[in-house]
Amino acid sequence: MLLAVAVLCSVVLWTHSFNSTDIQPQADFDLEKFTGEWYRVGFAYDDPVVIKYKSKMLISRGHLIANENGGANLTMWTMNSQKTCDISSYVYEKTEVPGAFTYFSQRHKIEKDITVVESNYTDYGVVLKYKNMNKEYSQLALYGRKPELRPEVVEHFRSFALSIGFSEEAIITPAIVDPCPLPEPSNMTELLD
Repeated sequence: MLLAVAVLCSVVLWTHSFNSTDIQPQADFDLEKFTGEWYRVGFAYDDPVVIKYKSKMLISRGHLIANENGGANLTMWTMNSQKTCDISSYVYEKTEVPGAFTYFSQRHKIEKDITVVESNYTDYGVVLKYKNMNKEYSQLALYGRKPELRPEVVEHFRSFALSIGFSEEAIITPAIVDPCPLPEPSNMTELLD
């Protein structure tokens, strides 16, 4: 049954094109169920530099914690080109719509939106960053609770990315897990202060 639903969703995504105003957060999104450890097992990003080095991309790890303001704190660990681990922290502010957040991008110096498009909470989540669909800023990410997801979930993600305007070459699904270790959960709060 689950496979039939996944195939049907893929067909629907292939036959309908979306623009940024069509992309809404998952209905009845539950932030508490979405918290915890995630692996970024795929993403779509039309940046030419990212596309050039896509074969060197790794599956990165992160931890999402709901904060006291109704938003979320995300910490990601990634290996940099010097083979050391970088820690990136993001504070997502809640909006009036569950599953939709905003944050200020230090890198691009603009406010971006975060939309949790879809998640079953226990296996995968699909998140769109900056739904104005600007090639310089927009990214679609596939997260998994484990570093490997079922092929039909990855294909569903790929179909959705294509349907909203990402090119085939911009869709990246790394195979190797980033070796950066996650700190103990008790230390997560210290990183976000």
